[in-house]
Amino acid sequence: MTTERLKVTGAKTLKRTPLIIAFFLVFNYLVVPQLGGARQAADKLSAVNPILLLVGLGLELTALVAYAQLTRVTLPPTPRLSMSTVLRIQLSTKAVTNLVPGGSAAGGTLGYRLLTQSGVNGAAAGFSMATVGLGSAVVLNLLLWIALLVSIPLDGFNPVYGTAAIAGMVLLAVFAGLVVLLMKGRDPAIRVVRAVADKVPFLDPDTAERFMLTLVARLQDLIEDPTLIRRGILWASVNWLLDAAALWVFIRAFGPTLNPVDVIVAFCVANILAVIPITPGGLGFVEATLIATLVGFSLDSSTAAIAVVTYRLAQFWMPIPLGAISYATLRVGPRSIHKMRSRHPIRDLTGDTIDVAGVRVWDVEDERSTPTG
Repeated sequence: MTTERLKVTGAKTLKRTPLIIAFFLVFNYLVVPQLGGARQAADKLSAVNPILLLVGLGLELTALVAYAQLTRVTLPPTPRLSMSTVLRIQLSTKAVTNLVPGGSAAGGTLGYRLLTQSGVNGAAAGFSMATVGLGSAVVLNLLLWIALLVSIPLDGFNPVYGTAAIAGMVLLAVFAGLVVLLMKGRDPAIRVVRAVADKVPFLDPDTAERFMLTLVARLQDLIEDPTLIRRGILWASVNWLLDAAALWVFIRAFGPTLNPVDVIVAFCVANILAVIPITPGGLGFVEATLIATLVGFSLDSSTAAIAVVTYRLAQFWMPIPLGAISYATLRVGPRSIHKMRSRHPIRDLTGDTIDVAGVRVWDVEDERSTPTG
């Protein structure tokens, strides 16, 4: 290994070390205490409704299928990937996302790699990943606003929820403004992106610029296909609503019944905070926010703790072994997408996870990543 490569490796290690430390701090001070609260509420397990637990689990599995369908509708008709293939790719992606701090980018990169190995053109795979990620974020914020408009007359205005909704919409508005400027070929937008990225820890201005340029190229294609926009909004909404419904069912399994609108508010606020790239999949942030918000909606703390922990077992932890199994099926067997089949797929998943942790989808060269001016 050359001196230059050692320097690059050392720099990457130094950049990731604070994230790893932050992950363990959050896990220690946010997740562990909640697990303790769940143990104190263990007496509620004797009264749990097992049928509703199975229903909640089924809703989570269905939500994963809906997310795979969201990805599938954004892919080109040729080659036409089966639902089974797309679902296995998404499960593999989610497993990495839930294992790596700031894992959305690493998971997206693995998803891109698996899509291209399935025969999808690189530009089309990048378009799909960008469309799914941005579309899901927009739909989530819209769901929060709709739920707030319904819940305010019922529960009154809560400054915390209003602040989260306003912050989410402001970020989306700023992001949309930059995209509009870039689509018009405005250099000032690029300078703004680089200036903001320069102030954000662990974010490289060059990487931020490539991301924005790549995303703009994808959006230009998306605007030309309104049917795809409608289908994307539909399946993103189905995915989020099924996930929120699973949370409501897990709460109901332990006895209490909450207004579904209140549960959607708590769900949306928690998932908006989950985008903070410190812990994998918002681990710790989601649990703390959900428990606090549900308690604010009159659910007792012990029930909130055990219901949220049960929900996260299905929503966060279950996809990890499912993703490992899915990745193994992509590596072996007659329906493998790899030309070179592997005898050690799980070890390969570990290797791929380490590999993509330092790479982003928008780092892949694409001649269409420069907007027209």
